[in-house]
Amino acid sequence: MSLRFASLGSGSSGNGLVVERGRTRLLLDCGFTIAETTARLGRLGLAPRDLAAILVTHEHTDHLGGVARFAKRHAIPVHLTRGTALSLPLDFPASLVRFIDPHAPFEVEEILVDPFPVPHDAREPVQFAFGDGDRRLGVATDLGMSTPHVEEKLTRCDALVLECNHDAAMLAGGSYPRALKERIAGRFGHLDNDAAAAIVAAIDTTRLRHVLAAHLSKENNRPELARAALAGALGCEASWVGVSTQAEGFDWRDA
Repeated sequence: MSLRFASLGSGSSGNGLVVERGRTRLLLDCGFTIAETTARLGRLGLAPRDLAAILVTHEHTDHLGGVARFAKRHAIPVHLTRGTALSLPLDFPASLVRFIDPHAPFEVEEILVDPFPVPHDAREPVQFAFGDGDRRLGVATDLGMSTPHVEEKLTRCDALVLECNHDAAMLAGGSYPRALKERIAGRFGHLDNDAAAAIVAAIDTTRLRHVLAAHLSKENNRPELARAALAGALGCEASWVGVSTQAEGFDWRDA
């Protein structure tokens, strides 16, 4: 029984990642409308009824924006930190809420879920690793910098989905207001390509079979720059590094 994963899309306009083992399928974040989420699931051969739960990293709209309506429509449990839950609508059914401890692994049916806190400008943000006791998928798509704890959670993964939000030079020379540039590049903002590469260089990648750059800025990055940075850290061809796009995400991969 394999652990596999696919992306509905990744970027500032909406995020969603599906993790599957056996008959258990989890949706990580939902930043799309009900109709768009349903359509994107359909591209992967899935329907809303196939989801066992939704997990949420943090409350920013591109991650939480579609969660409440989608979960309520289809009666899907939502796992999130208490800080993130403060952004749920007041009329969201309490029966669907599952609070998580950022330091406590848990199981959802056939999938092991390992949350970990990250530095990001949200109330109680987390990222996740997923496993089946053999294979491990690490996901880290919204964080301003690495920490020893982040690297501990991402080391010896079989697959890695890692934020490469921006190229530092493109951001610095771009048209964004100064305050926004400082937020993005700050310790609680988003990883640039070189910071993501530094994480890859710091962890044990001997088991790594897939690495995908995610949450790329449309204005301040290019896929070839993200690929080159991660490939340089891995010592591999740039073509081996995948990219999760805003429009298409990426198709199923086995961890």
